This record gives sequence, structure tokens and C-alpha cells, in this order.
Amino acid sequence: MAERIVVDPITRIEGHLRIEAEIKDGKIVDAFSSSTMVRGIENVVKGRDPRDVWAFAQRTCGVCTTVHALTSVRAVEDALGIAVPQNAELVRNIMEGALYMHDHAVHFYHLHALDWVDVVNALKADPKKTSEIAQSISNWPKSSPGYFSDIQKRVQKFVDSGQLGIFANGYWGHPQMKLPAEVNLLGVAHYLEALEWQKEIVKVHTIFGGKNPHPNYLVGGMACAINSESPGGLNAERLAYVGKLLQEGKNFIEQVYIPDLLAIASFYKDWGAIGKGFGNYMSYGDFPTNGYADISNFKFPQGVILNRDLSKVQDVDHRNGDIEEFINNSWYDYSEGNEVGKHPWEGETNINYSGPKPPYDHLDVQQKYSFIKTPRWRGKPMEVGPLARLLVGYGRGNKEIQDGVNGALKHLDVPVEALFSTLGRTAARGIETQLVANWTMEFYDSLMNNIKNGDERMANMDSWEPKSWPQECKGVGFMEAPRGALAHWIKIKDGKTENYQQVVPSTWNASPRDPKGQRSAYESTLIGTPVADPELPLEIIRTIHSFDPCIACAVHLYDEHGNHISQVQNISSCES
Repeated sequence: MAERIVVDPITRIEGHLRIEAEIKDGKIVDAFSSSTMVRGIENVVKGRDPRDVWAFAQRTCGVCTTVHALTSVRAVEDALGIAVPQNAELVRNIMEGALYMHDHAVHFYHLHALDWVDVVNALKADPKKTSEIAQSISNWPKSSPGYFSDIQKRVQKFVDSGQLGIFANGYWGHPQMKLPAEVNLLGVAHYLEALEWQKEIVKVHTIFGGKNPHPNYLVGGMACAINSESPGGLNAERLAYVGKLLQEGKNFIEQVYIPDLLAIASFYKDWGAIGKGFGNYMSYGDFPTNGYADISNFKFPQGVILNRDLSKVQDVDHRNGDIEEFINNSWYDYSEGNEVGKHPWEGETNINYSGPKPPYDHLDVQQKYSFIKTPRWRGKPMEVGPLARLLVGYGRGNKEIQDGVNGALKHLDVPVEALFSTLGRTAARGIETQLVANWTMEFYDSLMNNIKNGDERMANMDSWEPKSWPQECKGVGFMEAPRGALAHWIKIKDGKTENYQQVVPSTWNASPRDPKGQRSAYESTLIGTPVADPELPLEIIRTIHSFDPCIACAVHLYDEHGNHISQVQNISSCES
């Protein structure tokens, strides 16, 4: 008989996520993913000026900081037929690229690395041997025996105090931790370095967007004015500083993140056969190089792969009925019934559901069991995220992506099948970070050349006034957020937002079963995962963290009888 275990909350993510897994003979035979948080941003923006919606939609996420704003302004621009100047497109790409660099490095070191790196075991390391390993894989300057000895002493102080601080409650000493002590020490040292570096790269957002998190955007372009001579605008000094920050970020990724990723992955090759899932992958594509309407020139191609068949990549259409959201297992109601699917333009976010609420014991999976809706592409579940992007790019014949993927496979000496796994998902995030770092420098160079040649345009305000708008129109904005395919759909009527729906990456990956009983990515990829000790389910955390979950919004609390007692509004929430 299978044993049901509960991991709640999943830590080192944004939001509240619960995983229940049934284990039999040491392996997971069934799994259920549930979010006990509810979003309501779609309802908040109804009736508002579409030009202002980005500022509200952006608060959907306190980690991504920029993706919902960008997707929102793209949706409004699509509805109103606005094309932005090239400089604005380049600045948007630079800000998005800086986000990728920041977000992926933070995920690797601060959210995911501690699933593989044993912090306490680093105390047993020989700093001289750690130094030799570091210098053999990278020319990063901080690699002396004395440097690693100092790091070791800092960790020792934590342990001796009995309070591990940021390293508390880890699975230290777990039998699935395989790294030598010297590599553990290397990982801990760079964990601390990444904490320092990550606060620098976000300055790119403050320069172009005024602040971080939640930098400013503008329907029609960007609100930052270029003025090479003025101290109040984007002058030469600030633009040069952006270049410096981007180059420093690129150096950190190439000399710290990627070498660490490959070094750690080499000890966990068995995870190239764990966490495979159903094999359907989707990318919306992103980083436009010739206008947002020309998807053929996106750096990340768009497409859908079914059953791991990279030889056939299908197109994505956000406007027809290919994408639908179901709520048969979600704590919502649809006016036409809960077994139907709705295209987002017709979507509803009805949170006045009066049925069974989140339990304190096991989920009743025969009924609704999550606040996340269930999106499907032509009735099929999709995995989205870094792995999906690289697989679609590989299948589309993108040489940069193919070279990056082939290089990693060769370095690790693993077959291509290892991509479809927890290991592949983690490696894909690093591979694409290196690609994006290179692309972001290209965007920066193009922006500087435009300015040098006298082009300082940053906004197109031709369709800014509502009197020029049609009485009714609708649009869709889409992009590839760090965690995957993100889209916002808007309907505008009489100059106001009539309906608004967001389908975000973790909606695709973390949703409950659909009316056909098909599992989504989290649930599917856990099937077959070995669990050495159900009391210490590190293996579940590894696979779930490989997606970098980002869940929720407004938190509703209930007493033991299911009665609503209070509500806490979180103004800095995240993708569900």
C-alpha cells in the first residue's frame, strides 16, 4: 500500500506551495500539487485605464519585478496597434536580460544549490584543495587557499553558535548529498559572493526604470529620456555604468555560475534520468530584434514540442482557441459550469467559490484542491521554462542554442536524453543565462550605436489618447519570463479595461489535473522519483526546485472549520 506524505510549505520559493506524494517501494507513484493562495489582480484592474494596468499587473510578482509590466504594456500596445521605437525595444530587452542574469543566478545559488550542496560538510574541506579545484575550472580571482579558509571560518561560527542563520533547516548529511567536502566549500563561498553580486546587477533596472523592484514602463515605449549631456536624463555617464554592470554580470556568469553548475552536475549525473514528466514543451519566444510583431527574429524562438520529438515544432497562436484554462480541480467557479475550458479573452476569476476549502490534513483530490487554474494547449499539458525554451530553440535549428546545449552535454558526458530531467532542467537554466548575457551586451551595443548616430527616440505617443481608440478592441501580450511562457489578455471597451486575464509560467507547471485526468508538469515529473527517506524528502524538493516555483498573491486564512477569518494583502507577490 502506498504511503502518502505531505511537504507543506515548499521552502525557498516565492509563494505557498504544497506537494502531496504517494510512495510505494521507495518511489513516488502519484503526486498532487496545490497552492493555498489566491490571486485577484485580474479583478483589481477591471474598469481601469489600460495605460495604467501595467503598474497593477506588475505587482503580481515580487521576484520577476518587470515581466508582468512588460507583458501588460505589450497587450495594450497589441490592442491599440502601437509599435514602439527601436530604442525602447532595446532598453526593454536589456532590462529583461539583466533580470535573467539576476534571477537565474539567484535561483541556482540561493534557492536550488542547497538541494545539492551540503553546507555543514564544507567544514571538513581542505581549503588548499578547494583552491586547486576552483583554479582548474575558472580564472575567477577569488580562489586562494586563504580566501576559502576564511569562508570556512565564517561557516564554523554559524555552526558553533548553534544558529545556522540562512543555512538553517537544510538536509545536511542526507545520504543523497554526494559532493566532496571541497566542492561543498566552493559552493558555499560562491553562494555568499552571489549575495553581494546580485544587488549590483539590479541597478540596471533603477537606471532605466527608476527603481527596483517594480521599475517603470510605458505604453508606447519607455519613460526614460535619453539626453547625453543632461544630469537629469539618461546621460553618457549612466549609460556607461549600465555597460559596466552588464559586463560584470557576464563575467560572474561565465567565471562563477557556469563552472560551478558543471562541477556540481558532474556528481549528480543519475538525475539525468529523474524528473522526466510527459515530454510536452512550449515556448512563446522572446527578445525581439526586429519589432515585437516579427516573431521570426526573436532570440528565443516560439513553438511547441510534443512527446520529446524535437524534429517537429508546432506554432503557438494566442488568439484562437488553442489555449484554454480549466477549473475543474481549482477553487473557482465558471458561470457556464466547471468542466468547460475558457480562452483567456473570455476568462473569469471568480473567487467567490463556496465549496470545500484547503484542508489541514490530506487534500481531497477527488474534489477541487488548488487555487491555481489548469491551462492546456489544444487539450494537452505543457511544461514551460528554460528547458522548454532551449528544446524549442534546438528543434527550430537555432545554432547558438544548439551549440550551448551540445557543449554542456559533451562536458558532462551525458546523452541527449538527459535533457528531459531534473538535471536537464537545472542545466538549461545555466546554459540560457550565458546566452542571454551575450545577447544583452549586443542589445546594449546597438542602443549605444543608435544614440551615437543621433537616434534618441524612446516612445511613440501617436495612439496615446483614448479619443483615437476604437470603441472596443482586444490584445495579447506575451513573453518568456525567466520561469517560462507568460501572457496577458486584455479587452478594452469605451476606453476602460473590460476584462483581463493572466496565464503565468507556474500556472502551466503547477496546476492540478484537468477534466481528462492529465497531470501538469510538477505532478508528472515526480512520478518514479526515488525517495530514500520519506521523513526527509529531499528528492521531491530537488525536482520541484528545478522549475523555480513562483506562486501567489493575496493570502486567505481559515479556521479549523473552514471559515474565513482574515485576509492579508501582499503587495509584492508572484506568479501562480
